[in-house]
Amino acid sequence: MATASIFPAAVTVTRDVTSLLNPSSLIIGKSLSPSKFSSIKSSVSFSRKTLTPIRYSSSPADHSPATAVEAITNRSKNSLKSRLRGGETLYGLFLLSFSPTLAEIAAHAGYDYVVVDMEHGPGGIPEALDCIRALNAAGTSAILRLPENSPTWAKKALDLGPQGIMFPMIESRKDATKAVSYCRFPPDGIRGSAHTVVRASNYGIDEGYLSNYAEEILIMCQVESGEGVKKADEIAAVDGVDCVQMGPLDLSASLGYLWDPGHKKVREMMKKAEKSVLSTDPAKGGAYLSGFAMPHDGAGEIRGRGYHMVAGAVDVGLFRNAAVEDVRRFKMGLVNESDSEDSSEHDKDVDDEKYWSE
Repeated sequence: MATASIFPAAVTVTRDVTSLLNPSSLIIGKSLSPSKFSSIKSSVSFSRKTLTPIRYSSSPADHSPATAVEAITNRSKNSLKSRLRGGETLYGLFLLSFSPTLAEIAAHAGYDYVVVDMEHGPGGIPEALDCIRALNAAGTSAILRLPENSPTWAKKALDLGPQGIMFPMIESRKDATKAVSYCRFPPDGIRGSAHTVVRASNYGIDEGYLSNYAEEILIMCQVESGEGVKKADEIAAVDGVDCVQMGPLDLSASLGYLWDPGHKKVREMMKKAEKSVLSTDPAKGGAYLSGFAMPHDGAGEIRGRGYHMVAGAVDVGLFRNAAVEDVRRFKMGLVNESDSEDSSEHDKDVDDEKYWSE
């Protein structure tokens, strides 16, 4: 008798595979009577010790409900939200290259979080997934910045299992409310559900996912226009918005100073938005403040103004600077060597003249 007819392909696994040996816990379509189960069992020849439980550990102690709750609790303690609530100032990096290797290096270097930038970077969902895996394996939180504020992009990004999600160009309470709704399952939002099979829930193995997903994901809304600055306090007050991310470059462009993000008027608008967000209390429905360091406004400066999350660089920019400097040093070395050779030749000519003049 073929086992395929007993175990259909579409079966939701909610217990150890060893539970198949217990008729009372076998639920496939409808319950089987003990007598029918015994006849099936005798005709399918398999042994208890050949079955491997679908668990993270083979230790029975690790399969207890208490252990599962403890694992979820420990994971929540290390989330970006919990670290912010604990008073930490987090330091991060933007990843535009979509290189898993650079993502891994960034994690090992000690960044608290890395923003995988799907808005300006060349990669999409598959490339972002590779970067998230590299970051998670090295113990660093991944945040996905979406190309646009849409339910489709949010759904696909959240299913990958990032620790944070960033929505660009949020300009009003309405925009922020929509963004939050894209991150919540019904009835709290409109996020499409495939939680039984996607990476975010460990492909359905994490039985506590639905109970904890909202608590663990950091929702970030970008304020990067003049209109957004005017509504920054309203955006920060939207239930579910955890962090307001300032966007100095787009803000300068929206104010007519694309080539001068350090312009006085841009700085004034930045400070206005900062004050609006910092006047709210994250513990009472407000939001944390996040930003990006600029040449005229360094990481230390914005941290000193009260920012809770600070992105200090972009991976492409770091490599560009290092490459340009490396080439410059080499070229300067050639010039110096050439000058040194010219000087040596001159000294030799002088010595020759002195020799012959003697």
